Amino acid sequence: MTKNEIFENNKVISDETTFSQLYQKPNSKIAGIPLFLTFNNWAKAKIDSTHQAIQNPVATSPTYKPINQKGKSFWQHGISNFLKKIGEPPVIYDPLKTEKSVLRLSYFYFNKGFFDVKIKSVFDTVGLKKGRVNYYIEPGVAYTIDSVSTEIATVVLDSLYQSTQSNSIIKPGNRYKTEDFENEKNRITTLFRNSGAYDFQPNNVSFDIDTIQKKNKASVRLKIGDYNYQKQDVTVTEPFKLYKISDVRIFTDYSAADAKATLTDSTEYKNFKLVSRNKLKYKPFAITDAVFINKGGYFSDTKTNLTSRYLSNLKIFNYPSIIYEQDKRDSTAQSLIAKIYLTPKKKYSFGQSLDVTHSNIQNIGISFSPSISIRNVFNGAETLEFSGRANVGSSKDFANPNDVFFNASELGVDLKLNFPRIVMPFATEKIIPKSMIPSTLITTGYSTQKNIGLDKENFIGAINYNWTPKTNRTARFDLFNVQFVRNLNPKNYYNVYSSSYAALNTLAKNPSYQIGANFYDADGNLTIENGTNQFINSILTQAVPSSVTDYSTVKSIAERQFRLTENDFILATNFSYSTTTKKDLADSDFYLFKTKIESAGSILSLFANATNLNKNTSNRYELFNLEYSEYIKTEFDFVKYWDLSREKVIAIRGFFGIAIPFGNSDNIPFSRSYYSGGSNDNRGWNPYRLGPGSTGGINDFNEANMKLTISGEFRFKILGSLKGALFADAGNIWNVLDNTVDPKATFKGLKDLENIALGTGFGLRYDLNFFVLRFDLGFKTYNPAQNKDRRWLKDCNFGQSVLNFGINYPF
Repeated sequence: MTKNEIFENNKVISDETTFSQLYQKPNSKIAGIPLFLTFNNWAKAKIDSTHQAIQNPVATSPTYKPINQKGKSFWQHGISNFLKKIGEPPVIYDPLKTEKSVLRLSYFYFNKGFFDVKIKSVFDTVGLKKGRVNYYIEPGVAYTIDSVSTEIATVVLDSLYQSTQSNSIIKPGNRYKTEDFENEKNRITTLFRNSGAYDFQPNNVSFDIDTIQKKNKASVRLKIGDYNYQKQDVTVTEPFKLYKISDVRIFTDYSAADAKATLTDSTEYKNFKLVSRNKLKYKPFAITDAVFINKGGYFSDTKTNLTSRYLSNLKIFNYPSIIYEQDKRDSTAQSLIAKIYLTPKKKYSFGQSLDVTHSNIQNIGISFSPSISIRNVFNGAETLEFSGRANVGSSKDFANPNDVFFNASELGVDLKLNFPRIVMPFATEKIIPKSMIPSTLITTGYSTQKNIGLDKENFIGAINYNWTPKTNRTARFDLFNVQFVRNLNPKNYYNVYSSSYAALNTLAKNPSYQIGANFYDADGNLTIENGTNQFINSILTQAVPSSVTDYSTVKSIAERQFRLTENDFILATNFSYSTTTKKDLADSDFYLFKTKIESAGSILSLFANATNLNKNTSNRYELFNLEYSEYIKTEFDFVKYWDLSREKVIAIRGFFGIAIPFGNSDNIPFSRSYYSGGSNDNRGWNPYRLGPGSTGGINDFNEANMKLTISGEFRFKILGSLKGALFADAGNIWNVLDNTVDPKATFKGLKDLENIALGTGFGLRYDLNFFVLRFDLGFKTYNPAQNKDRRWLKDCNFGQSVLNFGINYPF
């Protein structure tokens, strides 16, 4: 069988959902070619019997080779088995599966309201021993809802339903859809159970559909009977009750292995009763703040689930168990006792991890991270974590005169203190209610890097607040985010940034720019650092006269050196927000949107102005002998997936970011700037090798303060866990509103969008379930660094291609 075709009212349709109803599908194709069927056909069916049919040579001949051995040789037996393993046998037409497909299509259309649908199948031959199945569908006219009536036996439930009838999914005039009835059943169940109907279940809802003497219309009757249950082998029927919570009891140190242990401690706090086998180890509010089940309130599934979620988020208990029991003290039998069983995790826990990593900087890295967690530090469900990290890595981008494979290393320690609430000197419940599961995280850390480059010390500290405004939405506010970066080896700058040195050294070899033999080595090259510094000083002070162009070049190199070797002090405040429709890891039809705004240095400038702080010779403020950075930065990141079924997915990503310096700064710190290229960006270029603008990546680490990226992928299954992808990445970086003067690197208007680079290519991905190994080959399809008549496809060849290795998908 080579093809399925579906005709609706004699018109071909290609709706994937409709095709998914078919039981038998033809062999898979790539670009219209049944490649894996071809592999199967190349394999010899019975390789041994083929050789048995050949007349054997005389056994006594010195060239005689046993047939069985020859039949199992690699080139014949081995390759055939391999082709069979990766190939697909031909799909043989099965009339029974066609009949089942017709029946399933009938159900499919019936559920969409086409009660009079007519479907027939026809098998057509299209060649020797080949055929296709055509399905002809005449759906007829879809039925619509004529009227909706109700028959709800329990008065209190009927009242609840009538009060929310406007929210009903089933309304007169709508087309009949089976899924609408299922959704309405779930809506009603959620409504009743969140209003106290503890005994109510979805199977208590039924619908009567009447189409008699109605043309293409259906009358719907919603029926909900009274509550039926068994009592001593007798079926009892009575109206549903709305239950209230009479008590909330929290068992703070429950153990299933010792469930009958005597409870020795008990505390009443805000209508909650906390009990434990030993002395209570928690401040009551730390537990009760996580409980949404209130004494005197109605039973609610939503409050139960929210309580479980919040208690789990405390990270000091195992997943909680919440059960309800009828309160026998209530003569009306309409009260429930909520019992919450909490099993504490160990106060101390130790962990360690050994990771192999890959990034846009490190080709390969090996890191070891030990950690210790201390729970309930101040008896308020806080968690304190100490962790360390040791990393060695290899990077071809670092200066490496001794050709050492592991040429980078990092040692660091971090401390994190998490509070399961907003820690502020004033109440925040009205702004961020506890239903948003807020938390406060205080972090600090120190690391030192040795990378045969500038080497760095990095100090960080932050106070941030996290909460979830709604399901699948997150918000974060960093009240303070402090970073201090100290360069340990600035004298090594020109060993690291070799392109800057090369440009400087070329100028220094000009006989008219000679600055003295003691600043050159035996080969006539500038020495690092005395020679380079002396040459720059001579040109900029005009001790050695130079042309305007050469002066500008040297000045640009010197400014870049100063910016990348100066120590950075950043005090920032930022807010980030994300929302997604993704349901789980397997979801392939969703969108994700993230945005962030950051302001740095403004608080320090207010302080400097208020205290009349003096400015330095560069007309800038200093704190601790450091010029602090001042800028505002904003980012927008959007990802969208479309599931085309049959493991085919289209994914796109758009990103825009800009950081504008002002006040105390005329540029952005390297750690806060943008770069382009690499395995998670424009894959036609190596990281830091694209841009800014049309400069052609002339520096070693090219960065700028504005970035625009748009990427798209078509992902498909090749075989089993092996996936493929075709991709296109467009984007670039530019300097804007800073001290960069190179017109090729700056963004002056929409016309500069012609310098957006385009990289295209294909990739292979292997899904290991817990992560994906990814190999992408990118080509420079449109290169803005070239002259305008040579930008398209001139660098689109294997010699200029870039092989990217990554973990998981790029977006």
